[in-house]
Order: sequence, then C-alpha cells, then structure tokens
Amino acid sequence: MSRTNFDQLLQAGCHFGHLKRKWNPAMAPYIYTERNGIHIIDLHKTVAKIDEAADALKQIAKSGKKILFVGTKKQTKDVIAEKAASVNMPYVIERWPGGMLTNFPTIRKAVKKMANIDKLMNDGTYGNLSKRELLQVTRQRAKLEKNLGSIADLTRLPSALFVIDVLKEQIAVKEANRLGIPVFAIVDTNSDPKNIDFVIPANDDAKDSVEVILNACCAAIAEGVEERKVEKADEKAADAQEEAEAEEKAAKRPARKAPKAEEAPAAEEEAPAAE
Repeated sequence: MSRTNFDQLLQAGCHFGHLKRKWNPAMAPYIYTERNGIHIIDLHKTVAKIDEAADALKQIAKSGKKILFVGTKKQTKDVIAEKAASVNMPYVIERWPGGMLTNFPTIRKAVKKMANIDKLMNDGTYGNLSKRELLQVTRQRAKLEKNLGSIADLTRLPSALFVIDVLKEQIAVKEANRLGIPVFAIVDTNSDPKNIDFVIPANDDAKDSVEVILNACCAAIAEGVEERKVEKADEKAADAQEEAEAEEKAAKRPARKAPKAEEAPAAEEEAPAAE
C-alpha cells in the first residue's frame, strides 16, 4: 500500500513546477504537461518515488543510523525542523556550514565548544567576567546554537542526507557525493536530479507540499526506529531465556563423585638403591 496518494499530493500542490523557461531538461521524465507556462509534475511518479525513498529511509533508521535533513529555505525550514525533531533526527535549517561533512571533525570541535561554554556557565567559572566579556560569550553561544544546535547529537557522519531544494543546497549535495553518502531529495523542475540517489519529483517551494512528503518519509523512519526497538527487546529476551535454560541444565546435572581409594593410581615403584 502506498504511503501517499495522488489526491493528497494534488491537494498539497506538489504538482506545481517552475516556469517552463526555468526548467532543467534532465527533469523531463517527471514532467506530465505544461499549463500557462508552468510545468506540471507527474504525481503518479511522485507517489511511486515517495514509496521507494520511504522504504530505504526505514531500513537506515532500523539499522540505528542517522539521517540529516537539510533545508534552509525560509518558507519550509520550520516544518523541516518539526518533522526531523519528531523522529529524533538532526537537521540544518540555517546556513549550511561549509565543510559540515567533508571537514566533520572541525564541526564537532565547534559543537564541543558550545557544550564547554554551557559547562563553564553552569559551574560559575564565568561569574567573575565583566559584563562586556559575558555578553561576548553569550553572543558566541547563541551563534553556535543557531547554526549547530540541531546537530549537537551528531557524533559521526550521517548515513544519508534528505535535502529540500537541491539547487539551493548544492554545497551539501556536493559534500555528500564526495563522501559517498546517499542523498534523498525533493527535486523541482528547475533542478538537476543527476547526483541524487532517491529523487522525489515535487514542488519544493510550498510548505504544504514539503509537509505532505516529509509526513510520509518520517512515518517510515519512525517505523524503522520502532522495529529496531522491538528486535532489540526480542534479542534481549532470547538471551535471557538461553541463560536461564543453561542455568537450569547446570542445576539438574548430577554432581561428580570423588574417585574411590582403590581407583587411585598405584604409587610409583621405588627406584633400586644405588650399588
């Protein structure tokens, strides 16, 4: 059964592409027709592509890996933050920090710096700073929080990227391509789908369009996370049962008897006395 349907996507305006003159010819397979100079996306293909992407995302989540959501466009960033946070996944909705993936250790250092500032503020170390110095530290902390707060829990490179608007986020896509990280993306008619592993052809400008697609994909991620929990619980239960059975067998096993006196090995014969 499909995770979305034609009518749902139509209602959300997922079919509206860009002006015909702004199109990328590589998107031709996903375009149904043109109306009033605007390209219309084939929603039957969108439904199939959402299912394909959702199944792959579910498997990534089931294996306990992280998916990084990326979308810095003003009109869609709130919905991206909300949906990513609902499945406990990291996201970037402010400026993409250059080298976020290719220079990941540096980004981790900045995140640690943020945690360090918090620690020093909490233990009173900053209590003897002047107002001006304290203001500088607070501003620095706020800046770090704005750009990196949503990836504070990302201790290693993500296993996939989910991008909204590959044209705007092309630096993120390039970095992922360089490192061989699979890219899932909502791709509009003005974008190039060439470097995207899972293309979801749809309107990437409208909040409703992005929301309906993220709802389907995040529901799949939530399923994957849940299945992982169930599997882990089953494994734990199976291990506990095995342990209990082993203990039971050990308890039933008869105790070993000590060897009888006559069974004791004969004493070695005395060596003949020297002449």
